[in-house]
Amino acid sequence: MALTAFLELEFKPDVLGEGRALMDRVLKETRAFDGCLGLEVLADRSNEARWVVVEKWESEQHDAAYREFRAGPGAITDLGPLLAGAPKLTYYNEV
Repeated sequence: MALTAFLELEFKPDVLGEGRALMDRVLKETRAFDGCLGLEVLADRSNEARWVVVEKWESEQHDAAYREFRAGPGAITDLGPLLAGAPKLTYYNEV
């Protein structure tokens, strides 16, 4: 069964340009990952440094494989210093 993941990020305002460049690269990898049905990036209208990445995955197994990749060889080690706080990841199913 497909699922949707919401990843909430807030960049430090003074490094937003660096964050955009990094995420462009990262999201290309994500889109190409097996089981990714697509994703979109939304920016808060009142704070462009606050983003929500909406990821659609073919199955929980595909998402789990992606998270394992990001925790290991695909880790984004240069993202943390650009963020104003910890990212938040939540999952949703269609009803």
